[in-house]
Order: sequence, then C-alpha cells, then structure tokens
Amino acid sequence: MERIANQYPNIAQVVDMQKSFEGRDIKYLKISTTNFTNPSKPIYFMDATMHAREWVTTTVTLYAIHRLLEDLREEDRYLLENVDWIIMPIVNPDGYEFSHTDNRLWRGTRSVNETTNAIHNRTCIGVDPNRNFDVNFNTLGVSSDPCFGTYPGHEAFSEVETRNIRDILSEYIDRLQIYMDIHSFGNYVLYGMDNATLPYNVVHQHYVAAAMGAQIDAVKLPKAPFYAVGNSNLMLYGTSGAASDYAYVVGVPMSYTLELPGYGYQFQVPPEYIDQINMETWKGIAATGRLAALYYNSRVKS
Repeated sequence: MERIANQYPNIAQVVDMQKSFEGRDIKYLKISTTNFTNPSKPIYFMDATMHAREWVTTTVTLYAIHRLLEDLREEDRYLLENVDWIIMPIVNPDGYEFSHTDNRLWRGTRSVNETTNAIHNRTCIGVDPNRNFDVNFNTLGVSSDPCFGTYPGHEAFSEVETRNIRDILSEYIDRLQIYMDIHSFGNYVLYGMDNATLPYNVVHQHYVAAAMGAQIDAVKLPKAPFYAVGNSNLMLYGTSGAASDYAYVVGVPMSYTLELPGYGYQFQVPPEYIDQINMETWKGIAATGRLAALYYNSRVKS
C-alpha cells in the first residue's frame, strides 16, 4: 500500500491503526480525489481477512485498489470521482501470519485469553473477531469455550483488531454509506441483523445486495453457483457480535457480509481461481459503489 500511496500521493494515503496483539502493523488505504473533505461524497469502507484463513479476501481488496488507481477504466471513473474509499486488506495480521506458518485453517486472532480452559488444561489463544463487536454480544452463535474457534472474547472489543474497525466507523460515520466485510466461503451477499431482526431499510439493503449478486453472477464461471442474497440469519446461520451488524447499528445505512466462492475447496482456493474471483467481485463492488452514491445523494438532500 505504501507503494501505491507514493505513486498516487494526491489520491491515496496509508493510515496506521493500533498495532496487533503481537505487534504487527494494521493499515488501511484512503482513496479520494478530494482528500476526504467533500461532504457531498459517500464513503465506502471494505475490509478483509478478519478471519485469518480466508486469504482470498485479501486479494479481492488489493484488486479493488488496483482497479481504482493503477487500472482505472472509463467505466469506473465515476467511482473514483464520486465516492471516497477506505480499504483495509488485512484486519487480523497475527492470525493471517499464523495461518501461513503453523495452521492453515486458523480462524481467530492470536491474543492470549485470560481464562485457562480446565478441559484442555492450557491457556487458550485467540478470539473470533467477527463475534467480538458490541452488538448483541455473546448471545447467539458463539462458544463459551475459550479454546473454540467461535469464542467471542471475555468482553466486547477485547481485541485491538476489532477496536480498529470500531474507531474507523466512528471517525467517518457521518458520510459512511456502505460497509462491506469480506469473508469466504459461500457465494452470499448478506445483511443483518444476525439475530433475524430485519433492518428498517431492508428493501433498500436487499436491492443493493441483489445488484451486487447479479453483477457477479453475470460473469461467474459457468458451473459456479449463483450468489444468494438475504438476511444472514435466514440464509446462513445466526451469530452475535458481528462487524456488519455493529456497523449498521452505529449508523451505516448499508452494511453487508460478502462471502466469496470456494469452488469446492472451501478456504483453500487454488491460485488459478484468484483472477476470476477478483474480476467478478470487482463487478459487484463497482455496482454497489454507484448505488452508494445514489442513495447518499438522496440521504443528503432529505
């Protein structure tokens, strides 16, 4: 990202957040033709690799940066000029590193839990960051076992990684129109709430999600499944403490969890599928970016 920021100093800026539990850098890229000073432009915030093993999500965000800057096409110029972008390719760098060096399917952070698990007779490592946000915390789809993959932590925002997301949302909440938390695997565009309570603007949320799914489906591989769109609890499973739910309740009108395809390989997507996933997902991101501008303009005027 530093290379991109140096190459496009008038448009791109790297922002450092609090370092991870193990001391790794956590950064995001701001992309704006107006230095984030134009109140008439919506902000689109996307992040990836909240769950460590979901490597393909990082490549999608890096490709989005590439398409907005290095490979900007006339069809996408509107997105650069009318939307401000916040892109965080790796939310959870400690887990991401551990999934490369020790356990390919590691899911959570690498913080040391305060509770020693009596069953396992060892101190447990890691929290599921997508159960650690302060929304219906520790009520659904979590484990009380601190050694289990869906352990939500001893309290909401116990993890520096989730506090970073919280702080970005807080800083830019006035103009944030879309939050996209990118995961794998499953071919879903999901909106809240994760406890099956539908958002007040469910019609608009569903319309935007359906537009994303349709754009991806239009260029998907012939044998790949179509994207499913809907409420996360009804379409997939119920959870609590999820990032997209938190973004919605603090004021982001359109907040989604995007589940990328696994092509039968689940989290370990072979490299030969990466270009396809990047390309098709960008089509969906671009569609939601245009709709973000449309809905934000209506929101400002009202």
